[in-house]
Order: sequence, then C-alpha cells, then structure tokens
Amino acid sequence: MGERKTTVVVGGGTMGVDIAHTLVRAGCVAHVVEPGASRREALANELPGVAVHASLDSVPWPTVEAVIEAIPEVLAPKQALFAELVRRAPRTALLTSNSSAIPISAIGAGLETRERMFGLHYFMPAHLVPLVEVVHSEASDPARAEELAAFMRTTGKVPVHVRRDIPGFLANRLQHALCREAFALVEAGVASAEDVDLAVRYGFGFRFIAAGPLLQRDHAGLDVHCSAAATMYPDLAANREPSRELRDAVAAGRLGMKTGRGIYEWTPEAIARERERYDRLLEGALELVASELRDETG
Repeated sequence: MGERKTTVVVGGGTMGVDIAHTLVRAGCVAHVVEPGASRREALANELPGVAVHASLDSVPWPTVEAVIEAIPEVLAPKQALFAELVRRAPRTALLTSNSSAIPISAIGAGLETRERMFGLHYFMPAHLVPLVEVVHSEASDPARAEELAAFMRTTGKVPVHVRRDIPGFLANRLQHALCREAFALVEAGVASAEDVDLAVRYGFGFRFIAAGPLLQRDHAGLDVHCSAAATMYPDLAANREPSRELRDAVAAGRLGMKTGRGIYEWTPEAIARERERYDRLLEGALELVASELRDETG
C-alpha cells in the first residue's frame, strides 16, 4: 500500500467520522459514504476536504486500497454491503468492518476473497483512543493481517491481533469481565458505584497506562498474584447473564446519558461537562504515551 492510502469509510455516524479524522490526519485520501441527506450536509462541516458520497456508485473504486465499514450493528446489511464491496473494490483492497460484536466470519460468509476481510474494531472516541483490534477469521490471510496492522500504525493507532473470531474479541471481553465484578460488588453492598469507579480510575486502572495486567504481574511478582488469585477466584462473580441491576436499568429505560439517567443522573449541562472532562483527560493520557506510540510507528 502506498504512502498516501486511498480509503473508504462506509457510514457517516459518530464512529465513521472519527475514523475518517484519523485517516485524514495521517495523510490518507478519505472518502465517506453516507446515504442520509441531512447527515451528509453535517459532514461537510465535520470533515472538511473529505469527499462525501450518497452511495457506493460515485466512489472512485479503482484507486481504493482499504475500506472500513461503520454502519449500524445489524448482520444482514453488513453482509449485503460486503457482497457489494467484493464486486466493486480492487481485489487487492483490504475489506474491514468496525463491528464491535458481529464476527467478520459471519459478515463475509459465502463471499469470495475472504482472505482479505478483517474486523477492524476502533474504540470510542476513535480519534483519541489509540487501540484498534485486527480481528481474523479462519479464512484471513496472516500476511494481509500484518499489512493491515502496519497501515494502522501509520495512522497513529496501536493494533492488536485477535487471532480467533470470538464474541467480544479481546478488549471488550476484558472490559466486561471487570464490569461483571463491578456490578456484583455494588449489588452486594460492598461499595457504591462511585467508589467502584474511583477504585479503578485511581488504583489499578491508573497503572494500566504504564503496564497491562500481565506485565503488571511481572512487576509485582507472579507468586504474589498466584496466591491472591487462589484466595479470590472462588468468590468472584461468575454469572452467565447481565447483572440484575443492569437488566433492571435497561428495562426501566435508564440507559445513561442518552436518557438522562443510568448509573448516575444526567442533565444536559452535566453531560456537556462530563464529555469535556472525559475528552480532556483522554487527550492528556494520549500525550503521555505519545513518545511510545512514535517509537512503535517508527
């Protein structure tokens, strides 16, 4: 793939826009496909200098080197889109899906050239969070997977290979394992939601910016953690369905910021303050690891 990569992002929602930002920032030629007329008008302000298309028909397909699908999380439309991409994109182009849950093996089922298809899972906000997961199916070509990972590095991302297309991939499985225990502790009256969040942010979560959980074990000593695990594992939450509190909140329409109440209460003013604070801290964290990211991308 050339230095200036020609890319297509299909879907002009929040994730699609943030992904396009990362591509343009890296010097890529980016096209965004968004069928909604009102959304296309908004994209003119959000993505200056990016070609926005109403359909796949107007994309200059012979020049395209990579496609990133970012449409809603429904299998059938994704399958239909990938069938079109196989027909339209050059056979050398990488075809990827930003799905956070649907396996690339299901999206590409029955299609030709499955060896060039991958999950490419970004994390919100995609223009700030460095991680991206390169998810393989059983048909994926390892050489093309490394090509995709190398491309991601040139866009300032830290790619990780997920070599089995399992539910939740890698990072979301780790995140949900933590959240299962977090909800269990709140439901058992061990700690409040506020104190659980503080324990993660200012305790072991604070250290994660410097060392992940396995490297952290080497720092502290495997014997220490093996002994602690033997004591705690029998007592950890092992429920095989979402927690009662989470299910009850969803059933009652308490969905978080989008409805004004979730674990916490939200007013429009509180939402604005929280999002500003959240992005500001992520930007600061990104600045802290910038030198490592520059070393990794050469």
